[in-house]
Amino acid sequence: MQFLTVLQLFVNILIVSAILILLVTVITFLIFDKRQKQHSVLRNYPVLARIRYFLEHIGPELRQYLFLNDNEDKPFTRDQYRHIVIAGKYNSRSDSFGTEKNYEEGFLINNTMFPVQKRDLHIDNQQLISTFIYKIKQESLFNRKESLIKKEIEPFMLKEEHYVKIGEDIRYPYYAKRLVGQSGMSYGSLGRNAITALSKGLGRAGTWMNTGEGGLSPHHLAGEADIIFQIGPGLFGVRNLEGHFSEALFMEKARNERIKAFEIKLAQGAKTRGGHIEGHKVTEEVAKMRNVAPYQTIDSPNRFEFINNAEDLLLWIDSLRQMSQKPVGFKIVVGQKSDIHKLVETMKTLNVYPDFITVDGGEGGTGASFQELQDGVGLPLFTALPIVDGILKQHGIRQRIKIFASGKLVTPDKIAIALALGADLVNVARAMMISVGCIMSRQCHKNTCPVGVATTDPKKEKALVIEEKQYRVTNYITSLHEGLFNIASAVGVNSPTEIGPEHVTLKQKHGHIQSVRQYQLNLIE
Repeated sequence: MQFLTVLQLFVNILIVSAILILLVTVITFLIFDKRQKQHSVLRNYPVLARIRYFLEHIGPELRQYLFLNDNEDKPFTRDQYRHIVIAGKYNSRSDSFGTEKNYEEGFLINNTMFPVQKRDLHIDNQQLISTFIYKIKQESLFNRKESLIKKEIEPFMLKEEHYVKIGEDIRYPYYAKRLVGQSGMSYGSLGRNAITALSKGLGRAGTWMNTGEGGLSPHHLAGEADIIFQIGPGLFGVRNLEGHFSEALFMEKARNERIKAFEIKLAQGAKTRGGHIEGHKVTEEVAKMRNVAPYQTIDSPNRFEFINNAEDLLLWIDSLRQMSQKPVGFKIVVGQKSDIHKLVETMKTLNVYPDFITVDGGEGGTGASFQELQDGVGLPLFTALPIVDGILKQHGIRQRIKIFASGKLVTPDKIAIALALGADLVNVARAMMISVGCIMSRQCHKNTCPVGVATTDPKKEKALVIEEKQYRVTNYITSLHEGLFNIASAVGVNSPTEIGPEHVTLKQKHGHIQSVRQYQLNLIE
């Protein structure tokens, strides 16, 4: 009895203390808010304004989880996010009860009346992939019990006759055994755990990863992924102390057997300019790798200082290609069709052709950028891609150059449409981030990523467990390719490499149906 009396007294003291602290806090805020001169609403309505700011702060989460339907959120809908996560965790893309897709307009895949049987598809499933997937044991309203189990899965690799060869008349062409790999994401923009998990997961899946313009780090080499080394206007990884291009450092990279190709980055979808990374993300390790000062914001030049026109670009590509004997291409965001025509005409005049062109849509992007560039500049991928493909065909040189496509291609159907519109290969970035844990909190530029993906803060990075997330990357890539073979079967071809313009139709808002060939001709006229 005495114990209960003491306990009750203790509880009463706690309640009174909490009320007093709350009152002191409210009075302090009232005095401060009434006296401050920065926020008008705080001066007149201190308490309500504080509530308003709180709701503003959690607004993205409220919209994401409570108010938006499954197909409303941007840049990726809840449905798209869910499909990526399910493919990564369970190696599955199963759904039920019909599509939520709006068929008002857009590209539609044309199925055939008599699909190809799985046994007739040109799939290489001989060597299974050893991975881990989740198995749900119990699921309730507030809890899900699941365990990670080891499993051997079919890889859905391309057969050798369908490998995509990049590079002619060089000693070390690259043979892509997959159609999908990772787009450019730099170490520094992403943390070491994220890059390591991606390297290991992509390597196990048998595909490539692009370094991004930040250069090659040991974390990129942690797994067995093929490496495409990206060279941006800042020349990180191939620059001397003065910031100029270094042939010696370039050749050091070229001699690395893991590096299969070089990509010159002229632009990317979110920022048609040089790269940007906030100073608080530039750790000493990142700075050393890029040959810059630590903890200072890095803004690459808008373009390469020594590339002023198409001729400069192509002659440099030819020089790098001859030195390295490896494929060299470039990445662009399409704006003016006349630029593409001029570029192609210069190729023919000089008889110099890049091994590949990466076309990034204006809707692409990871990490930090400026609003006006992210939202307003560059053609979307499904407009830009057929322009580049069509102009190359128009000039009779399409067979010389492979095309990578990137820009929100996160599900097999979107990838298949990109292949039909002219892509040979596809790069994915943000879906890879989601595979290693990204929850789309949109804090990439702040170094405060709550799940340890887009941060170099050691405390935040601990949230990302490499030993678990690497398998999600493997499962996601494998699941994408299984989906591509499903679509190949549905349209009546033996391999997704054979998906072409005849397999997709454009439905416009008023109901008019247009072939991809006609759509492309209208774009390049």
